Amino acid sequence: MKYYIIAGEASGDLHGSNLIKALKKEDASADIRCWGGDLMEKAGGKLAKHYKDMAFMGFLEVFKNIPTIFKNIAYCKEDIQKFQPDVIIFIDFSGFNLRIAKWAKEQGFKTNYYISPQIWASREGRIKKIKRDIDAMYVILPFEKDFYEKKHGFPVQFVGHPLIDAIENTAVEENESFRKENGLDPEKPIIALLPGSRKQEVQKMLDVMLSVKGDFPDYQFVIAGAPSLPDEFYEAFLKGNKVGYVSNKTYTLLKHSHAALVTSGTATLETALFAIPQVVCYKGNWISYQIAKRIITLDYISLVNLIMDREVVKELIQNELTSKNLKKELFKIIGGPERERILSDYNLLREKLGGSGASQLAAKLIVENV
Repeated sequence: MKYYIIAGEASGDLHGSNLIKALKKEDASADIRCWGGDLMEKAGGKLAKHYKDMAFMGFLEVFKNIPTIFKNIAYCKEDIQKFQPDVIIFIDFSGFNLRIAKWAKEQGFKTNYYISPQIWASREGRIKKIKRDIDAMYVILPFEKDFYEKKHGFPVQFVGHPLIDAIENTAVEENESFRKENGLDPEKPIIALLPGSRKQEVQKMLDVMLSVKGDFPDYQFVIAGAPSLPDEFYEAFLKGNKVGYVSNKTYTLLKHSHAALVTSGTATLETALFAIPQVVCYKGNWISYQIAKRIITLDYISLVNLIMDREVVKELIQNELTSKNLKKELFKIIGGPERERILSDYNLLREKLGGSGASQLAAKLIVENV
């Protein structure tokens, strides 16, 4: 069968790649065309558009790039028509994907959604579009099943979280060779800096993350470079700072870290699954933040706290993200009872997420339902 998959950012590329591998196991003749990234292409998808050309963060940034977004939408529709897939699979990326889903349904294409849009966080009214335009939904967070089925009467399948598979299936270097290869101190424990994957957020995050480095002389700070950004982009942050840098090796970095400062997003859950205590950071464009604050109805912004429905890890958001606060919270998690409490909560988190096999289960259901 022919599958058309649309993912629009780094996390979607990761989960899309594992879904492609699983689809090929379920359907040996699978012909897959996709919007995504290097991982999806490597897994066997024919890349129609790279997510680097689509990822705009925040309301203001989206507004500035409206002409590009509409060009991408038009091209996507044209490309789908040419490919004529048996099913279109949407991965998160709701602003773009729900537009395509409406059109696709009108054209008679079968529509599946893997990794739900976060309508439980904001703009819940989008459930009307989902009910109208999506034939089947596969969710990855345990509370989403009740949200869709009990609150909105829309049946979904909970398949578990694919990050568990992604982490289990990713080979990481040994500690000694990793440090040697990347010029890191062989003895000092590592504090990982995960500032995000988009230029706007990295620029806002890294300066404040690096500002506390001098308060922790017994530790080495190491920046995780995102695959979506070139190494040259990070040079401005490396100059004058005695700080490590690794590119596209976030999982290996986390595996060998003692603690982490993490920009809110999928990375917060990845860090938790590696059992690394963290402080969650977020500071957006002022206008974008003011808009978001008025439409997002959640008590927390990190996936860790959302899944557990309580504060497991500290969140420093917007004006709270200061050097003083970051220093205070980082001291708490490098040792002592707070660190032990977080690690204990991480075990409960993993239990809530279910076991491995999310990608394979989703693929099996997709193939069965086409």
